[in-house]
Amino acid sequence: MFDPVHLRSFLAVERERSFTAAARRLGLRQSTVSQHVAKLEVAAGRRLFVRDTHTVEPTADGSAMLGFAREILDRHDAAQRYFTESTVSGRVRFGASDDLVLHELPAILAEFRRGHPRVDFELTVGLSENLHRSLDNGELDLMFGKRRPGERHGELIFRDKLEFLGAPDFVLDPDGPIPLVTYPHPSLTREIALDVLQRCGYGARVTCVADSLIGLSAAALAGLGVVLHASRLPPAGLVPVRSGARRLPDAGHLDFVLVARRSVLSEPESALRAAILANADRLVREARDSDAHSGSSIHSAR
Repeated sequence: MFDPVHLRSFLAVERERSFTAAARRLGLRQSTVSQHVAKLEVAAGRRLFVRDTHTVEPTADGSAMLGFAREILDRHDAAQRYFTESTVSGRVRFGASDDLVLHELPAILAEFRRGHPRVDFELTVGLSENLHRSLDNGELDLMFGKRRPGERHGELIFRDKLEFLGAPDFVLDPDGPIPLVTYPHPSLTREIALDVLQRCGYGARVTCVADSLIGLSAAALAGLGVVLHASRLPPAGLVPVRSGARRLPDAGHLDFVLVARRSVLSEPESALRAAILANADRLVREARDSDAHSGSSIHSAR
């Protein structure tokens, strides 16, 4: 009676209290999410949401549907896992850049683990440069991190523009060096930021060093300075720095790549690589239009 696809859209709308935000979360068009909810309302014979130009609230029947929807989807997912459970087993040690784990990657990894319950999965989060070193030392099997455009190592998943971000009310000093909030050495974005600011004649003054994206975000939101970051993976609350005549320089792009320790992958490594490639559109869906102009693409061979 109730389509699981429609139920997922319904739950996303209820959680976000917005059809637009729900569509963004699901990677669908807003019109598609609206159609899903409308069809669910027809199937139920009840109105599930009260909508106006500013708010979306569940009706009494909508609130009742929440519990049913979660139970139905739980049983649906359990049945799907039972009949499609992977026989792949073994261990995979995976490293992910700090930039990636605050967005869609954790959901993709959770789906991988549910689909491959016999795989012993280990996750390390850190700076891309440190993850590369761990890979070279045999401490990781796969890593998903950053490289400069033009470098050859790894398998390109997507390319993103670098941008200086700051608090919404942050204003640059019109004369002094640029206050910079950054990861510690050997961060790639730190190196690029210092280099580009020196080359354009602005100079830089490091006002905060943090080894996590949460720390960088907190310092930037406190007004300590600007962060150079992938523009389509922004920390919550930070916005592109706009400050009158003193325009910050173009810092170029970064590649996000998947790098393997060995050329012939084990079954668990191959399955994880396939899961990331299959879901690459979820990682870059907001960047797709700009990537089309910058020449970014998804590749299927190292």
